[in-house]
Amino acid sequence: MSTDRLHRERVIAAARSLYDRGLTHGRTGNISLRYGEQILVTPTGACLGTVRPGDLSVIDADGNHLAGPPPSKEAFFHATMLRQRPSDAAVVHTHSTHSAAVSCLDGLDPHDALPPLTAYFAMRVGRLPLLPYHPPGDPGAAEPIARAATDHPALLLANHGPVVAGTNLDTALDTLEELEHTAEIFLLLRGRATRPLTDRQRGALHSPPARKDTP
Repeated sequence: MSTDRLHRERVIAAARSLYDRGLTHGRTGNISLRYGEQILVTPTGACLGTVRPGDLSVIDADGNHLAGPPPSKEAFFHATMLRQRPSDAAVVHTHSTHSAAVSCLDGLDPHDALPPLTAYFAMRVGRLPLLPYHPPGDPGAAEPIARAATDHPALLLANHGPVVAGTNLDTALDTLEELEHTAEIFLLLRGRATRPLTDRQRGALHSPPARKDTP
């Protein structure tokens, strides 16, 4: 199997996983994977449950369409995320139910939209910026995404949904699923007293374990 075919198959496997688990619906959501100087991205109007390897679009690092059918109208923010995060190779965007619901709430902290209710959210997502609303496909979203993506692998677009980057597709999917799971917990607990992790507990999760001196 050629390298190009292998990467296309990986994108399709991720698309099916998202669709089969109900993390996307209808013709919503998009996925990208960078390899070499190009980025594979799902095409405009695609259903992640039926898109095929040959349907994928190819764009460059600036979001210019190089080959295949027209890319998703949100391909530009995939390119933006990947430019800002050179060590990452994949971006996943969905309208997953609980994350999208949280993105519609008023009064959230724009710098930290979801509290760290679990250790895995703190480890995989960290602080979750809530970005201002832009209509789908609006290039004006590129600038706030670029600013936030430098320090954050996961972003929440207001009245829209999550955008998550990862070193590979598996990492991006794991982070997206953790975000969606925590959004569900947050909504289930809304109106109840909660006990999020403290800043110290958060920090400890990213610190190496204390070294034990041996005699």
